[in-house]
Amino acid sequence: MMSSDSKSSRDRILDAALDLLENKGEKPVRMSDIAKAAGLSRQAVYLNFPNRAELLIAATRHLDSRADVDIRLAASRAATSGTERLRLWVAAWGDYIPVIHGVSRAILAMKDTDPEAEAAWDDRMAAMRDGCAAAVAALQADGHLARDLSETQATDLLWSLLSVRMWQHLCLDCGWSQAAYLAEMQVLAARRLIA
Repeated sequence: MMSSDSKSSRDRILDAALDLLENKGEKPVRMSDIAKAAGLSRQAVYLNFPNRAELLIAATRHLDSRADVDIRLAASRAATSGTERLRLWVAAWGDYIPVIHGVSRAILAMKDTDPEAEAAWDDRMAAMRDGCAAAVAALQADGHLARDLSETQATDLLWSLLSVRMWQHLCLDCGWSQAAYLAEMQVLAARRLIA
């Protein structure tokens, strides 16, 4: 069992890691940077997280916790039909991207040359893909999944459509409003995935 002192140190480390990821841009975030920002020794950081990959994964999950991701997803998870679940999933995830964008931008910038950042990215994108798969499975259960798509293909399409990079291109590069982005993603997802 963790003492309240350890828990406090752990939270300080995770908060420091998230702050650095959001504010350092595309520069790698090292364990020593996190220790300094948390006001702890590197040894204290390593006592809580044996390696950087575990720390980055824990930090992204900590962001989910701080941002009440389960509350954000509750309506989608409680949907009574596949079409409703799809619509609510697209809205929930689409509205979550701006919340995580700073951290995701930093991890995306690092992941191609940094296996630990890649592990953190893959962990979060696997969770996001699970949400896409659940929405597609609900459509399939209702008999409403497009007949020319397997569940795997439909999940692949939805996962790609709702990628952080797609949001960046449309909202940041092209100047779409968040409302326009959400509306268009819901229309595209429904037109392609629903029979």
